[in-house]
Amino acid sequence: MPGPFAIAAVTAVLKDLLNDGMANHDLSSLGNVSVTALPPDRIPVTSADEKSQINLFLFQVAPNIALRNQALPSRGANGERLTNPPLAVDLRYLVTAYGKEELHADALLGYAMQVLHENPVLTRAMINATLTPALPPGVSLPPGLGMISTSDLADQVEQVKITPANLNAEEMSRLWSAMQAKYRPTAVYHVSVVLIEADKATKS
Repeated sequence: MPGPFAIAAVTAVLKDLLNDGMANHDLSSLGNVSVTALPPDRIPVTSADEKSQINLFLFQVAPNIALRNQALPSRGANGERLTNPPLAVDLRYLVTAYGKEELHADALLGYAMQVLHENPVLTRAMINATLTPALPPGVSLPPGLGMISTSDLADQVEQVKITPANLNAEEMSRLWSAMQAKYRPTAVYHVSVVLIEADKATKS
């Protein structure tokens, strides 16, 4: 069962998925396109330094309604641990496109949405390809990826599913105002479900 790095692991796999999707299309006419996972207020957007970019931002984590009480109660009358109930959460992401030239951001957002539409489930193979790739001898994972590779996300019972979501104009305006960032073309996605479970001894 995934541990506390599961949320970061989902973000890493989604970023890798978008990056591969961009690489599989000839986007040279849009410039050197990059995929990031940064807070929008940390992305430069002035005309001089704005680049062709897709950004993935986790803006909300909420309890999964269907599984929030699974395996409860977790302790007996004398306080002994009986189970390790999983923490079931749903994630909501902003997928935002940036581009210096006219229509570049619109085109990039279309590509990103197509990639997510064609890959509605993060399969175990996709997760393992990102978190535990086959590396040549002497090559190791980057420190950040090496840390979250221990999340065991691929081993959870439920598969992680990606579905488009919606925020109305008022909700979107409040969100971007709270982030103190300049709005760019954005799509919202709901990712469910991520199960986080403690690895502690229990008594039957």
